[in-house]
Amino acid sequence: MDQSSGKLAHWLAFYMCKGLGIKTLLALSTNYSLGSLFDLSHDKLLQLGLTANQASNLLNTNWQQVSHYEQLIALNNITVVCIFDALYPEDLRQIASAPLLLFCRGDVSLLSTPQIAIVGSRNATPTGLEIASEFAYELTLAGITVTSGMARGIDGAAHKGSLAGTGKTIAVLGTGVDIYYPKRHKLLTDQVLESGLLVSEFLPGTAAHAHNFPRRNRIISGLSLGVLIVEAEIKSGSLITVRYALEQNKEVFAVPGSIKNPLAQASHFLIKQGAKLVENVADILDEVSFTYDHNVCNKEQPIQANSQCEVLNSIGFEVTSVDDIVRRAQWPIDKVLSRLLDLELDDQIERVLDGYIKLSAGR
Repeated sequence: MDQSSGKLAHWLAFYMCKGLGIKTLLALSTNYSLGSLFDLSHDKLLQLGLTANQASNLLNTNWQQVSHYEQLIALNNITVVCIFDALYPEDLRQIASAPLLLFCRGDVSLLSTPQIAIVGSRNATPTGLEIASEFAYELTLAGITVTSGMARGIDGAAHKGSLAGTGKTIAVLGTGVDIYYPKRHKLLTDQVLESGLLVSEFLPGTAAHAHNFPRRNRIISGLSLGVLIVEAEIKSGSLITVRYALEQNKEVFAVPGSIKNPLAQASHFLIKQGAKLVENVADILDEVSFTYDHNVCNKEQPIQANSQCEVLNSIGFEVTSVDDIVRRAQWPIDKVLSRLLDLELDDQIERVLDGYIKLSAGR
């Protein structure tokens, strides 16, 4: 057969072999070099414990397709981390159905850093977006990497808040790491790539499919010390992440909201079930098994700084439109526009396509 050479080719072949799961490979690896399996006969593979279908699928590996993915990986500067590699995060290795391969773009060292996942509604309120950004910003200042799923709403706000802090954020994708999804997050994805990390268990080129996103949620929780839910309805994809977190014995945190806000239902439900109600980052840091300096959070208070400026207080780390700023500040629009210019010249905010975003303190 025309077999591609190299360890990566073998891992890709195992990944694409239908019916051959992690448990089988782990069992075989204790006594055999996995790379040598490709040189064995069908009968010998059966003797090792593979089923007839597994043996046939392995022996009929499409090495041309394997080569195609090797080229995509090289072209997009993707690092492939196998479950047997030292780089593979230990917490993720311990979960049920841990992914065989992680396709990574960016700072792979972030995989081994302490992480908190922030999840919530795609249709979050402005307040919810601000809260997610603020928590993410302060968590990164405390030395924790913020992990989320690059979806609209809370996920995007969490990544933006992290970028305004230390930039340590991991986006776990439901597509290949070379695919922009959603399209509106193209710029955000590129920004995460610069200082953070993009991760996926899906092969390069994999487009968005509805069934991929619940699967990626187990990775979001599996990488993290705990999961923070900001805003979500009871019947929400965010609760899939929470369910995985509970199964993985991870901490669950919830931000409470108004009883009149439908997006507070999930948080209130979880709090009733024993999730920790959180009002600030210290509430999270007190629970997770991570040594940190409480003073880190107290030195930087991005929303409270310049508290006398109503216009600055009306802008979050997510894009805030001029109409929202006027509504929140309750100032005349001409006065708001004048103050926005002052704040922009002072490098406290930045003008973007659909409004303004607040920059990190001290920038």
